[in-house]
Amino acid sequence: MSVSQKHTTELVTRFVEKMIWILLPFVLTSCVCGTFVVEAAQTSYQAEENDNITLEWTFTTKTDSSSSSLNIICYLLTGIKDSILYHVHEGVEVPESQDGQLAGRVQVDKDVLREGRIRLHVSRLRTDDSGFYVCDVLTDDGSSSDRCRLNVTAAVDQPEPQKPTERSQAESRGRIGLYVGLTAALLSVCAGL
Repeated sequence: MSVSQKHTTELVTRFVEKMIWILLPFVLTSCVCGTFVVEAAQTSYQAEENDNITLEWTFTTKTDSSSSSLNIICYLLTGIKDSILYHVHEGVEVPESQDGQLAGRVQVDKDVLREGRIRLHVSRLRTDDSGFYVCDVLTDDGSSSDRCRLNVTAAVDQPEPQKPTERSQAESRGRIGLYVGLTAALLSVCAGL
């Protein structure tokens, strides 16, 4: 190995060692502290028009976290219009952010927020409720988001059961006469044999 190759190798080795010492604290910090994660309970949901459904996400939480550091925004992406379903800013719900078409149809289970769960109950589903439901969460511990897809199909129309039709007495007597006549003709043919 030549002197210049040896010198280059030493420079590369020192550079790698420096990079390791620079990056090591970041790697160890993320390993010890963990990372903040939001995760949808399911990636896809299927429902029918007028049904009710519960969508759920979990997020990393610590017992010593202040609720005033909690920021959540959950919204629907349809490709046509984005609609806010639920909004919490610094631990306080902001109901006026909710889209008017969803008002009264989206309820949140507030009791499970402390446990790191977002549970949205959507009632009286419409086909235009189909799309991606996204929840973004920001706390002092970090921020993250996840999404799930909801497909709402049109309700299948069930045909009305057919009611038996009532026949007129004249029509019924005519059929009885026909049956009696056919029976008599059949008996006379059989008697002639």
